[in-house]
Amino acid sequence: MTASTDDAFVVFDRVQKSYDGETLVVKDLNLSIGKGEFLTMLGPSGSGKTTCLMMLAGFETATHGDILLDGQPINNIPPHKRGIGMVFQNYALFPHMTVAENLAFPLEVRNIGKSEREAKVRRALDMVQMGDFGGRRPAQLSGGQQQRIALARALVFEPELVLMDEPLGALDKQLREHMQFEITRLAHNLGITTVYVTHDQTEALTMSDRVAVFDDGRIQQLAPPDELYEQPKNSFVAQFIGENNTLMGTVKEINDGVALVELDDGELIDAKPVNVAEPGERTLVSIRPERVEISKDRLSPDAHLIHAEVLEFIYMGDIYRTRLRVAGNEDFVIKTRNAPDQPRLKPGEKLEIGWLPEDCRALDA
Repeated sequence: MTASTDDAFVVFDRVQKSYDGETLVVKDLNLSIGKGEFLTMLGPSGSGKTTCLMMLAGFETATHGDILLDGQPINNIPPHKRGIGMVFQNYALFPHMTVAENLAFPLEVRNIGKSEREAKVRRALDMVQMGDFGGRRPAQLSGGQQQRIALARALVFEPELVLMDEPLGALDKQLREHMQFEITRLAHNLGITTVYVTHDQTEALTMSDRVAVFDDGRIQQLAPPDELYEQPKNSFVAQFIGENNTLMGTVKEINDGVALVELDDGELIDAKPVNVAEPGERTLVSIRPERVEISKDRLSPDAHLIHAEVLEFIYMGDIYRTRLRVAGNEDFVIKTRNAPDQPRLKPGEKLEIGWLPEDCRALDA
């Protein structure tokens, strides 16, 4: 799902943010988010993603530019009047209140009558499968249960927009994965526009309609998860999203959408030129571990072959992870599925590996 500025529910229009008047934490951000879309802002610490979320929530003020919600500028509207649901990593539940009282609080603030309040609280608790926990206090709940209550509180007044800041960061792996599906299902079922901030790439790829990858205060790429992973626009995105093999080289020629690259060890390979334009340019060639084959009979005739030496072979249950020396790079990784016809390799073994030219991308160095 993409959003043009005309039908967008949330719009950042040339938004900038500086805390000291000199250094820009967010640089000229233009972003449109469609109604009902689940958009994730992904990036390392200090990339600007959380600042964007806080400006949208109203806890930070944009230094320049406008933020619009359903066509209306909200720069000067205080947080409590924006009608936005918020979920934080630390839950932010009131410890002296019961679960039901925590959920009723945002409704009381909005002057909703007692009987309607109780009905909405019941419905919100049922939504997150916590219907029997209304009488408990937060301290009597596990981390996962507290996060469900925090989610219910964000949804209880039926907002059209919910913001989530690293909401699953404190949970263990299994619970986190379960909650990823829960949150996505709820957001889509209720038709809520969701803006989600995380530094966890798997979370972003699993949950989102689109992902905005942030670095240095700018969006490096905005795309659906599969496009982001399969077609990174630059070397930062390729390195940040998922596991990625890189080989350094120099562009020799570009013909018919194919770049001939001379690797630093002298080997020549073909790659898809993504952001290299002319011969002589340095390039970082990117290839995903699962796109590399170690078995010649699995390779198509136009696959590129290259010599490799096995350095490490790790059994990981559903896959084998092999680390190789390729063109001078000792961190070249291949992932192969655990299947009877897949060979178990030994350190020191020499072999030819291969991949299709279209799976190999010549990016900025």
